[in-house]
Amino acid sequence: MAPTRPPLPPPSAPPPPGPEGPARRQSPRESAARTYARSLPIVPVRARGLTIEGADGRRYLDCLSGAGTLALGHNHPVVLAAIRSVLDSGAPLQALDLATPVQDAFADELLATLPRGLADAARIRFCGPAGGDAMEAALALVRAATGREGLLAFSGAGSPEAAGGVPGAVTRLPFPQDHRCPFGVGGEHGERLSARWAETLLDDPGGDASAPAGLVVEPVQAGGGMLPAPDGWLRRMRAITAAHAVPLVADESSTGVGRTGAFWATEHSGIVPDVMVLSKAIGGSLPLAVVVHHEDLDPGGPGERAGTFRGNQLAMAAGTATLRYVRENGLAGRAALLGARMLDRLRQTTREHACVGDVRGRGLMIGIEFVDPEGNTGAGDPHRAGPDRAGPGPDRAGADRTGPGRDGAGPLPVAPDVAAAVQRACLRRGLIVGLSGPHSSVVCLLPPLTLTDEQAEAVLERLSDAIATVSRTGHRIPIPRTPKEEGAASPAGNAVTCPPHTA
Repeated sequence: MAPTRPPLPPPSAPPPPGPEGPARRQSPRESAARTYARSLPIVPVRARGLTIEGADGRRYLDCLSGAGTLALGHNHPVVLAAIRSVLDSGAPLQALDLATPVQDAFADELLATLPRGLADAARIRFCGPAGGDAMEAALALVRAATGREGLLAFSGAGSPEAAGGVPGAVTRLPFPQDHRCPFGVGGEHGERLSARWAETLLDDPGGDASAPAGLVVEPVQAGGGMLPAPDGWLRRMRAITAAHAVPLVADESSTGVGRTGAFWATEHSGIVPDVMVLSKAIGGSLPLAVVVHHEDLDPGGPGERAGTFRGNQLAMAAGTATLRYVRENGLAGRAALLGARMLDRLRQTTREHACVGDVRGRGLMIGIEFVDPEGNTGAGDPHRAGPDRAGPGPDRAGADRTGPGRDGAGPLPVAPDVAAAVQRACLRRGLIVGLSGPHSSVVCLLPPLTLTDEQAEAVLERLSDAIATVSRTGHRIPIPRTPKEEGAASPAGNAVTCPPHTA
């Protein structure tokens, strides 16, 4: 049975005066580097579960979940109880890497959830509290263990160059997918070509990528637009890296703790990586990141890039409670079933809209890619099309959204302006969604794993209505031109038309 959530408690105090005040004051005194505040002009004052209440009294269904950090939603009772327990105990809130009962309990729970092939020989490295800190520590680890500097990573993934501190040392490999296959073929054929590409680079004794320190892969590319890695391909990459003695680093910052329908996304394929990078949900909504690695890679001495705040006791307590709750209540399996149902519904309800290019994801990690129906397919922009080839492809209604375009040239160009318009339309309907993927053209759903059937239905209704409205009206969608013009309409030349589908 789906877990039930208590209703949002009544306000204990009236909202602060001038609900627009904090948002208005943010722009002139904070850096222009802020991101979510631009597209989500909300001043949250209370939250519980799926629901956020703004200072203006409006309530929203939050399918962004703190960029995936809130596995149990906002202020879950078991998380709050764990935090209060530490606060009331008088224990230190920051303990560096000193052994504490809170840290010990977190390590026990984390090890209990890991794939057995890794848990039985695992070492946990606590580091700085962000996923980037953990990736930096992981790359330092494999470089020290192998004595090599180069790295292999995949197109569409994050930036291990920035985390590793060695600019230009990363070789990018093609990531297999159906909708925008880098080889223009998709399916198992595309998977084989991608794996063969990696194997060829590693087999070349004179090549720059012949002896890398590690290969980094995301089981589902979050920043790439909710792109799941094919299970068979992942197994092949595990075999290739093992044969070449290259540590396989799985970045599970976004995919861990049940999000994809398995506790850790690598479990879908049955592989056991050498290193796992973990953050976001493992802190139960508070900053925490760790690297789990095989004991053979342990440096045997003090490590670099450890991070001052690796001893955050509140985050460890919240993380322990979250890991245990997800495990004991079978929320990973729940995410698999509910996510598959939501994906199926979205594919059906968006089939008629020409501006929807692809619906994809795994578990409760769902993405909808938007395209320009009037754009031309063909070569030039890697996000516009694959190579020219004949064969079946999707019609403009999206009856088959995989492989090359209906004219054989490739998929339609991405439409970030349409995705932004859908995000705004969702917000007007009381639904918070995120954006990711090429040029932020993918609307993302990351609801809490405690999502009920009734809540899922409400999310789908609001999202489907927002997409239908943007598609049906066919209006030109204004977008901001510069940070200084935030919220102002741009000239018509900077907008995209999303006409309704015609058969």
